[in-house]
Amino acid sequence: MSRVGRKPISVPAGVEVKIADGTVTVKGKNGTLTQNVHPNIGVNLDGSALLVTRPNDEKENRALHGLTRSLLANMVTGVSEGFKKELDVNGVGYRVAKQGKDLVMNLGYSHQVIMSEIPGVSIEVPGPNKIIISGADKQLVGEFAAKVREKRPPEPYKGKGIKYSTEVIRRKEGKTGGKK
Repeated sequence: MSRVGRKPISVPAGVEVKIADGTVTVKGKNGTLTQNVHPNIGVNLDGSALLVTRPNDEKENRALHGLTRSLLANMVTGVSEGFKKELDVNGVGYRVAKQGKDLVMNLGYSHQVIMSEIPGVSIEVPGPNKIIISGADKQLVGEFAAKVREKRPPEPYKGKGIKYSTEVIRRKEGKTGGKK
C-alpha cells in the first residue's frame, strides 16, 4: 500500500468536509475548495479524519491513491492555514509596488509590467524588493508565483531578476574569469 495514501488526513476544528457524487468539498475560514475524485478511489470521513482507499493494487489505482490523498490534505491545510510564496526582486532599479489590486513591477524593461490579482490569490508588497503571494489553493498560489517570476527570471552572472526567497541561484563566472 502507498505510504502517502494510507495516512489519514486529520480535519481540524472549524473545517467542514462534504463528500457527494465523487466530489469532495472542504470549507474553512479561508474559503471553500472542491476536488473531483476518480471513481476508483474511495474517500470516507471517519470522525475528524479523512481516509482515502483504493480497490486493488493496479498501477493506476496506486498512483491515484497517493495523489488524491495529497490533494485532499492540501485542501484541508489551505482552508485552515493557507499557503504563501515569497519572492525577492534583485537588481539595480528593479522595484515592485501594489496599486489597488495590481502588482506594478519595474524590471529594467522600457515599460512597467502590471499583473492583476486573480480570484483566490492575494498579493502583498511589504517592501520595494519583496512580494508575498498567498491563498487557500496551493496549486493556484504556486502557478501565480511562477507567472510573476517568469516576467524576469534570475540570471546566473549577476543574480538579477525575480527569485523565490528559498531559491539558490548558481552563479557563473564571467567570460574573463577563465583567462590567465
